[in-house]
Amino acid sequence: MIFPMHNYEFQEVYDVLSFSLACMGSCTMFLWMRVPSVAEKYKTALLISGMVTFIATYHYIRIFNSWVYAYHYPPVARGAPAGSGIAGAADVQSPRITGVPFNDAYRYMDWLLTVPLLLMEIIMVMNLAPEESRAKQWNLGIGAALMIVSGYRGELVIEGDLSQRWASWCLSMCFFLYVVYTLLIDLSNATNSEPDPAIKKLIKNAQLVTVVSWCTYPIVYLFPMLFGHGQPAGQSSGPNTVVCIQIGYCTSDVISKCLVGLMIYQISNAKSRNENKLGGV
Repeated sequence: MIFPMHNYEFQEVYDVLSFSLACMGSCTMFLWMRVPSVAEKYKTALLISGMVTFIATYHYIRIFNSWVYAYHYPPVARGAPAGSGIAGAADVQSPRITGVPFNDAYRYMDWLLTVPLLLMEIIMVMNLAPEESRAKQWNLGIGAALMIVSGYRGELVIEGDLSQRWASWCLSMCFFLYVVYTLLIDLSNATNSEPDPAIKKLIKNAQLVTVVSWCTYPIVYLFPMLFGHGQPAGQSSGPNTVVCIQIGYCTSDVISKCLVGLMIYQISNAKSRNENKLGGV
């Protein structure tokens, strides 16, 4: 669904998508260029961190282009508006709908790939036996995929009867809570078993930042329910809702992908330094 936009509303989404795209691309370059600096056993985690932001970069290009193609600005007439007092000046008009739909489904395709990978990269730098690590990666990956899939249908509804959106939100939250429980509670023993207090703190921070950034997603999902009431007759909350959703999801993506990816690098680098010291003794 696409709505008429004021110029400032269009520009807000345009700018936040551009900023997010730049963050994802630059983070990918940094993470992959730093792979040779960590020990062999942590290179996979760092490569996956770069894959997360690389996949997000691709999808943000598609989202950005889709947003641009969905609107166009009418040509500005020559000459100044009456009373402006400035020769050649003209107010920028609001963009017009082109008829090309804005495809925000790219975001869900991105999450379906990146969210399981994001959880895998955290598991890979934790103090777990190989068998247990693989089992946790599968469990969290499947739980995360089900969380994304169950929430997609409701995301398509932002006006009118929002019962489908509520149902999808509730179902998705069940899988969300399972992932959060596993990350913070079930894996606490593995986190606490880290011999280096500094590394233990880094892993806890990565887990906490992941969960806190993820908590913004279900809140943003509620925006149509929160903003969709109390509108004057004949007015739609659609444009404001779309802008808030895009800003909210972009902010969460940058934190959960870029910031957590950089934290995975810190953990991998610290563990590599410790192993090098032990190897030199």
